[in-house]
Amino acid sequence: MIGPEDPPPFTIVNPLGKARVLLVGDHVSNAIPGILDNLGLDETVLEGHIAYDIGSKNMINHLSLLLDAPAVLAGYSRLVVDLNRNLEDASVMPEVSDNTVIEGNLNMTPEHRNQRIDCFYTPYRTAIDDMLGGFKTKEIVPAFISIHSFTPEMAGFSRPWQAGILWDKDPRIPVPLIKNLRAHVGDFHIGDNQPYSGKELSDFTIDHHAEASGLPHVSIEVRQDLVTTEAGAERWANILADALRDILAGPDLYRLWEPA
Repeated sequence: MIGPEDPPPFTIVNPLGKARVLLVGDHVSNAIPGILDNLGLDETVLEGHIAYDIGSKNMINHLSLLLDAPAVLAGYSRLVVDLNRNLEDASVMPEVSDNTVIEGNLNMTPEHRNQRIDCFYTPYRTAIDDMLGGFKTKEIVPAFISIHSFTPEMAGFSRPWQAGILWDKDPRIPVPLIKNLRAHVGDFHIGDNQPYSGKELSDFTIDHHAEASGLPHVSIEVRQDLVTTEAGAERWANILADALRDILAGPDLYRLWEPA
């Protein structure tokens, strides 16, 4: 399904980064392979939040350099296949997103669905596994950080948070990160499992690649209007790097999670 003019299913940024950290971006791209003809959508729709996490790619690119950490970035829109969902989740290839019908996802045959999995979903999962395998070969337990962005308004609700930290059981990164961000940005609202929750099944990349293995991890969401521009994305990458730096410097972090 990937033609000669289409991007690859994933990109690895700063592959030789020396940090004991892997960054991932599930929703950084709004690309649709040519064969899918924009899924029947107008270009304006593909520029909006239902197609990708606006600003997240630039944030990750800057954060990768600031932390000297490798990153795995998705190559295609979540409307093609949502890489942060379990394959059993109905929203993995959504027929409707924020009240917009995704015509190209209606009435898919099992064969077509499997093609999308083989071309876009599996290569991304494998790329992450390969990067984690490289750390394991060096006997390193890496920190796993997933970066997203969220729309300022959803379903008529104005979201007050500038950023949100998503987590479930392992507090090693998220709890001090929330504290550091709240201290760093002053009057900003930092959500603790807001606007989404790390306890939900929709946080599949973290659940599958990090939580299940006991890796220290966190999922970070930044509001899109703050990172739409290059300058905004760079600013928030610096804010996140500053807030993460002392946490990632702790030698006790790089161990498999063993709940008390």
